[in-house]
Order: sequence, then structure tokens, then C-alpha cells
Amino acid sequence: MADDRAARLAEFIQPLRVEPGRSVDLATDFDPGYRAGVHKKKDGVELLRTGTELLADYQARLAAQNTYGVLVCLQALDAGGKDGTIRHVMSGVNPQGVTVSSFKVPSSEELDHDYLWRYACRLPRRGEIGIFNRSHYEEVLVVRVHPENLTRQNLPESARGPDVWARRYREINDWERYLSDNGFRIVKLFLNLSKEEQRLRFLKRIDVPERNWKFSPADVRERARWDDYQRAFSQMLSATSTEWAPWYVLPADHKWFARLCASSVLVHTLMDIDPQYPRVSEQTLRELARVREELEGEAPEGAVPDPYAAPGAKAGRRSGRPGGKG
Repeated sequence: MADDRAARLAEFIQPLRVEPGRSVDLATDFDPGYRAGVHKKKDGVELLRTGTELLADYQARLAAQNTYGVLVCLQALDAGGKDGTIRHVMSGVNPQGVTVSSFKVPSSEELDHDYLWRYACRLPRRGEIGIFNRSHYEEVLVVRVHPENLTRQNLPESARGPDVWARRYREINDWERYLSDNGFRIVKLFLNLSKEEQRLRFLKRIDVPERNWKFSPADVRERARWDDYQRAFSQMLSATSTEWAPWYVLPADHKWFARLCASSVLVHTLMDIDPQYPRVSEQTLRELARVREELEGEAPEGAVPDPYAAPGAKAGRRSGRPGGKG
């Protein structure tokens, strides 16, 4: 069954994957309105619910095994849906096993270190899922579109030459390879929004009072650089989609479908890791059996000594009888 689900997920997300070595042109290669034949939102929502249930199961295993970590990198233009994707996709997981980091304008301390330092400081631990809401890829996106940011990084002149972007692509690939070799899987998701859909979402933020706080005039200034960002995204996807950390381009014009895609990629990654609950030693099993016998001996008169082991235990838990939650 697990193999069947993994195969179906792999087939579903394959069109979203940027094959390593492929030259990407976002304008022609990926459709922001693509829905993979899932035309009804209610069908997508039901599939997403299934995905979140699977994600909760595999996250529990990941935490228990404590061997692998997962880093999710979310990139998008303004109004691309990053916050909503995090909120919906991770709705069923244990919050103790998930960290979310958002990266704003670098502080003076961060600028005094190498450009990857602040991201390395927020990496997930083994057993955790870490989410970067914007990530180290800002260093070849925003910094590239606004080269004045490169000047603020106080780099030596030799590090600011014309090959700076090619060098950063290589450095990022090498860093991600290092993380992968040490048991940290990297899931890179680009939410691909059309210019028209961004315009509509900006208008909604302006016209709906409860959304006013989400809008900034800076968003419109960045929108004016649309073509520059499209080129930067295309080159980034082309240069940094690798076998150990491939990019997935998620169609983002329909929020529910983007969330379904994000859930599918993440679940597929965890199923590929296939974390397992640790198995205890024979000595521990004997100790558990001894303690069980003691606890059964403490059962009140007329109570089931061990409702978990008794026939119908599941029904008992559902009805609130001994063996219930907690």
C-alpha cells in the first residue's frame, strides 16, 4: 500500500520537478494555472486532508527515529501564498517537531558574517522539519535584482566580480550537498504566481480591511521589477536544481492546488526517507512485561486489567471507557 501511494505521489509531482541540468524559462515552461486535471476545489481539499494525515504519521516517525532532518525552502514573489501554504500543509503535525524561520532584511550582526551564516543558524535538528519562509535563495534573487544589497554585505572586491552569481550557485549547491550527505533532506518549493493573479491579490489586500495589514507600498515597487525577478528565478532554478536537492515549481494561481502540491512533495520526501519507530531491546521488552503485570494487578475490582490488550479495546477507547485518550 505504501509503495502504491508513493508511486502515485511521484507521478503527480513529476511535472513540477525541475530536472537537474535543465534550462528553465518560467514564462514558457511552467503554467501558474496548471491543476493536473483536478478541476474542483472540493476534490483538492479532500486530497490535501489525506496528505496532512500522512504527513502527521511520517512526521511522528521522523521525530522518533531522530536520524534525519528535513529542510523546506519556500520561495515566491509577494502574495505568492507562502504563509497560507505553511498554515494549511502543516495543520495536522505536532508543532514541537516543526520550526518556521522567516528572513527579513539582514541585521548588522548578520552582515558581519558570510551570507549563508544566518541560514545555517536556523537549520532544523535531526527529527525535525524546518521551514524557511524565504531562504538562502534570497541571496541570488533579491540581492541580484537589487545589487545595492550586495554592497551592504561588505565583501572584498574580489568577491563582487561578474562571476559572483555563478559562484554563489556553486556554493549553495555544495552547501546543500553537504547537508544532504549528513542526513538532512532539502525540499525546495517555488510558488509560481502569474502577474495577473498577483494584481488581484494586491487589490484584495487593499479593498478588504482585514487584509490591509498585509499590504505594503514596497510590494508594488517590487512588482515593477517583475521581468527582472522572472529572469532571476529562471536562472536560479536552472543552476540549483540538483539530484540531492531538486526544485519543484508549484502552480500558485489556485491556492488550494498549490497547497496540495506542497503537501504531496513533502509527503513523498518523507515516504522516501521511510523513518521507523525505534525497536527496543529484549531486555526492555522483558521490563515492559513486568511493569504491565504490576499495573494490571492494580486494576479496580470489575475493571479490565489491560483494556489495550483486551478484545474490543478500540471500541472502548472511542466510547470513553478505560483505554481512552490519555
